[in-house]
Amino acid sequence: MKIIRLRAGKERSLLRRHPWVFDSAIAKGSADAGETVRIESSEGQFLAWAAFSPHSKIRARAWSFDENQRIEAAFFQATVAQAVAARAWFQIDSDARRLVHGESDGLPGLVVDRYGDTLVAQFGSAGVERWKSVLVSALLQVTGLTRLYERSDTSSRKLEGLPPSTGWLQVPEGASAASTQIVLREHQWRLALDVATGHKTGFYLDQRDSRRRFAEWSAQRRFDRVLNCYAYTGGFTVAALAGGARHVTSIDSSALALALAQSNVALNQLALDAQGQARADYLDADVNASLRRFLAEGRQFDAIVLDPPKLAPSAAHAERAARAYKDINRLALQLLPPGGVLFTFSCSGGISADLFHKIVASAGIDAGVDGFIAERLGGAPDHPMTLNFPEGEYLKGLVVVRR
Repeated sequence: MKIIRLRAGKERSLLRRHPWVFDSAIAKGSADAGETVRIESSEGQFLAWAAFSPHSKIRARAWSFDENQRIEAAFFQATVAQAVAARAWFQIDSDARRLVHGESDGLPGLVVDRYGDTLVAQFGSAGVERWKSVLVSALLQVTGLTRLYERSDTSSRKLEGLPPSTGWLQVPEGASAASTQIVLREHQWRLALDVATGHKTGFYLDQRDSRRRFAEWSAQRRFDRVLNCYAYTGGFTVAALAGGARHVTSIDSSALALALAQSNVALNQLALDAQGQARADYLDADVNASLRRFLAEGRQFDAIVLDPPKLAPSAAHAERAARAYKDINRLALQLLPPGGVLFTFSCSGGISADLFHKIVASAGIDAGVDGFIAERLGGAPDHPMTLNFPEGEYLKGLVVVRR
């Protein structure tokens, strides 16, 4: 077994069971991509078994902190089984859920979502790439499913020195091809997606509970006019209409996503009101420019959703991302009347919950308005943050009621 020796003082994070070792922490030692290595302190103390990533700034990712643990097929079988079993601890009102959430489930770099009878996996690190066949076998055996699609096309693959890889890894015996289009059930509605072309593994399952809360706010407040920004395939649009909102305007820069959003509204029989009038419209446009135009036109909305894509993948991007978050939140707050509701989110790992609060507060100051923070939101419980891995809290949200 190859040994990676750390610089003096760099063992503290591993002693706290944080799973990452950065390149700058290593004094000596190397290995092949994904190879299991023994991590030792500068004094030779065992710290962890880890997967080595020679091309990444995160040079090693811990598999286990138990010196007696053997990193072999049985280890991955047991770890996958534990991750899948843990989802029974949470209330998940859907037939779609995350089964493996990377470091939070002891499998750094691996993400696995289940959509009905289909698994979708992303192998995002050298370690899980090296053990891919074992992990695929474990996932199929533990779940009892026969359909597994790979969506290893994230930017993290490039950082690991890995090429993108997509396609079916398992289909039912005798099937030469399988459809990648799926309709999932979430709460009382249905949502269509395509696991081959959709964002992430096909859909944003992490916003499941926030969509439910938006539907509940809509039911309570009976919003007249709702604006859903970065609407993607219309999850928040469907939630608002299902909750009783009279009309929703959805904005996204992808015409294909908006077409699916419109289909999802129709799928749930929410497109028309009792008089046959359309309850939703769709704008293929830039969100920032649209918000400025609405402000110039004097338009207002009773509720606005801001759910932008990741703007700060790391802390190094936080300053530039903060300006972008501040600008859209400032415009949104100006478009709300007193009592209007803003559901605003950041899915950027480089933006902490505390920093996001400060950004939205600064946006309110620039907008000349104040608001009550009615709720704090986060990822659904099947996307867990653990005590030892706070980086798992990438999604954070605020519900702000304008004063």
